[in-house]
Amino acid sequence: MSAAGVGEAVEKIARTCLYEGYLLWPYRRSALKNTRRWTFGGVFPQARARACGERDRVRTEVLLEAAGEVRLSVRVRFLHVLERQVHRVRADGGREPVDSLTVAGTRHLTWQEATEHEWVLPPWSPADGPRRTEVGAPAVTDEEPLTDEDGRPAGVLVRTRRPLTGTVTLDAVPVADGVRRITVVVRNTTACPGPGGDPRTARDELAPYAFVSTHLVLGCEGPGAFVSLADPPAALREAAGACRNDGTWPALVAGCGGPPDGDRQRSGAVLSSPVTLEDFPAVAPESPGDLFDGGEIDQLLILNVLALTPHEQEEARASDPRAREILDRCAALSPDDLMALHGTIRGLSPAVRSLAEER
Repeated sequence: MSAAGVGEAVEKIARTCLYEGYLLWPYRRSALKNTRRWTFGGVFPQARARACGERDRVRTEVLLEAAGEVRLSVRVRFLHVLERQVHRVRADGGREPVDSLTVAGTRHLTWQEATEHEWVLPPWSPADGPRRTEVGAPAVTDEEPLTDEDGRPAGVLVRTRRPLTGTVTLDAVPVADGVRRITVVVRNTTACPGPGGDPRTARDELAPYAFVSTHLVLGCEGPGAFVSLADPPAALREAAGACRNDGTWPALVAGCGGPPDGDRQRSGAVLSSPVTLEDFPAVAPESPGDLFDGGEIDQLLILNVLALTPHEQEEARASDPRAREILDRCAALSPDDLMALHGTIRGLSPAVRSLAEER
């Protein structure tokens, strides 16, 4: 399913979920809240997941209402952890790993980043029967040279991405006339090192072999629609209640056709995310960009960013390129941009009468 298939609004909310909790204010490596990362939607290698108290799979179940045969599109999206190691270039031309290095006035820190990854499965019809697809992501190592003010080699940033493997299983079971329960299970089958000596750091060591912030986007191509699990039609409440979701929660989103506008119980697309969402979620149009904390009020968080000291800003910029983008974006906001975040009336409705008034 292409980005155009699900619509720009869906892509925006899906990407927001993908980066939820990626890095939290004050966006510094030394901040206590950032010492425990990758807390949303982690799918860890099955060989060691249980020992670390993590899942080795996520399961999504939704109801599909279709009078005839339809085809489904399935996308699995997640963050792939990158290990960033800073190296200092010695006078003899060799290099050595270091925790921190300042080159041409810019500080660089050894830490972890992440890159977006997506598996787009071939279209599938429930009539095809169960299907199991093997998926994977190759190992990649990139090197970014750092030069001083005179253009001489001073350091190297080495970013390493571990190979990942997994499976995606699709299945469908009839639950009512013209209604099927669709099941999607994503498993992590990645080979990984055995447990180390310190169980307190085992999870962090395993993160580069995990699917982080795993979520799915499902689309219905044909005369059919997914049914809301939060507010299903009365005839399907029991079937909706029997759906089993583990590690993700499906919410209806607009896109891929589906029923006419105004039907809030059905849609042609579903976003199943580790972040629990109501049906038809959306990012506020006033939001100037992602802050990696959808539960926070943008205006307050931006004011906190602007209040960081120069030393705190320096560390944040060195901690992660996306933190640097946040700082630059917030600094560029005008007074009018900030006022737009102060509050917006989306609509008006009659006030609800109290019980005392009704009596």
